[in-house]
Amino acid sequence: MPRIKVLPHATICPNGAEFEVEPNANLCQSLLSNGIKIEHACDMSKACTTCHVIVHKGFDTLEEMDDIEADLLDRAWGLEPDSRLSCQVKITDEDMEVEIPKYTINHASENH
Repeated sequence: MPRIKVLPHATICPNGAEFEVEPNANLCQSLLSNGIKIEHACDMSKACTTCHVIVHKGFDTLEEMDDIEADLLDRAWGLEPDSRLSCQVKITDEDMEVEIPKYTINHASENH
């Protein structure tokens, strides 16, 4: 089973985390199931950027993002070339290392 390593985040996961998940699981749901309280303001419906993560390891094994995800990520804080919306990531057989950015932007509630 693939292992997910979450880098430390000051408020969400101060010590970082590491856990195993089943292949094909949703990354956002896997984070939540393992005690990582990542924001997901749109209930994982691909309508915001609050579940934005940076995939430091395993990015190249992921399915390509669609145009809607790419457009949403253009408005995310701290966008990196390896950024994804965790609600849209299906975990592969490969291990992953992810970082939750320091800030998020909730376009709906913050009137962006």
